[in-house]
Amino acid sequence: DLLWTAPELLRNESLRLEGTQSGDIYSLGIIFQEVVTREQAYGMLTQRPEEIIQKLKKPPPLIRPSVSKGAAPPEVINTMRQSWAEQPESRPEINEIFETFKRLGHGKKVNIVDTMFEMLEKYSNNLEDLVRDRTDQLEQERKKTEQLLNRMLPSSVAEKLKLGLQVEPEWYEDVTIYFSDIVGFTTISAYSTPIEVVDLLNDLYTCFDATIDSYSVYKVETIGDAYMVVSGLPYRIPDHAAQVGTMAMDLLHQAGKFKIRHLPNTPLRLRIGLHTGPCCAGVVGLTMPRYCLFGDTVNTASRMESSGSAWRIHVSHTTKARLEEIGGYKLVFRGMTELKGKGQCPTYWLEGKDGFTKELPVPPEIGDSNHGIDEELVKSSLRPRPSTAERNSMPQPVHIIDIKESPVQVNGHAGPSLADHAYKFENSMR
Repeated sequence: DLLWTAPELLRNESLRLEGTQSGDIYSLGIIFQEVVTREQAYGMLTQRPEEIIQKLKKPPPLIRPSVSKGAAPPEVINTMRQSWAEQPESRPEINEIFETFKRLGHGKKVNIVDTMFEMLEKYSNNLEDLVRDRTDQLEQERKKTEQLLNRMLPSSVAEKLKLGLQVEPEWYEDVTIYFSDIVGFTTISAYSTPIEVVDLLNDLYTCFDATIDSYSVYKVETIGDAYMVVSGLPYRIPDHAAQVGTMAMDLLHQAGKFKIRHLPNTPLRLRIGLHTGPCCAGVVGLTMPRYCLFGDTVNTASRMESSGSAWRIHVSHTTKARLEEIGGYKLVFRGMTELKGKGQCPTYWLEGKDGFTKELPVPPEIGDSNHGIDEELVKSSLRPRPSTAERNSMPQPVHIIDIKESPVQVNGHAGPSLADHAYKFENSMR
């Protein structure tokens, strides 16, 4: 019974026998705690009743029941805590408490305890609705986060990372890798503002991303104007060469009809290279983890693209062999081609497939502008640019940029080396 007794009464035996109104208010505050928390007095504390009573008699520290602010409406929590005040004169009068509960009961004259239970029931129902709404919001945000993670990493890899598991590098015996870039991109960039370059790449790769969704492939990354796709990993499939070969023709079709917004008369000439072989794949980095491919197959696929020709699909001998096994693909022998680090290798052009009805752009002659574009053609496509005063008076557009692209991987087997990009830049300026 002493747990409901006011501290000043615990310290004075004779006063406790007589009782005081302020002491009754303290006891009422402890009853409020029992109703609000649905626990016995001081039930949330670990101390024994004798220890609690001893601390009540001789503070500090001041000991009181622990009740969260969200356990009941603020008016009830404030009234309850005021009733526990150490100084008797700081505690509210019974009339004040009655008026507080009368307001909570919308003016009805009812029993205080009944009012508390009714009020707590309503508060609990409202709290359940609030928790349900917040849970729905949390679920929506979780789905958004998972979608973003699945765009950056394969779903199987993302699931392991979410579970806190380590993703070990994995060896794949046979995959097909696609590389492409834009012929004359350096020249186009020279006659474009930075924002126009970003818009061009964003428009093009948004179109490409939508196209490759129809195939069993995984987009690895983009590096500037280079676009890299693989099939056969992280899920092993037998027809990876066919998936990439047909996808390459589809992307070539899209590039043939693509219009550059600020250079509408300049064609977007895509150069594509394919190669099939083994490679290793794994997650690199912790802050911004990336799913990267390593191995000679990556380098060879890049060489196939850089030694190719505008609006053509350059195919290695191993990819050609896989496509012939499947059948239906139209392959033309190009000849022996010098590949950096490989020497003379037989290569082929992929020019069509039985049943593929989409129109492919007509490529220029072999060797004609393989690494560049007619500068006069770009100049003739330029639209008149507004003056500085006109630009300042125009509303500024909002540009959406795909931030998931990663920088160049400088690694012996991670993709195009800096030397490759220097080679492309040198030839594009000729």
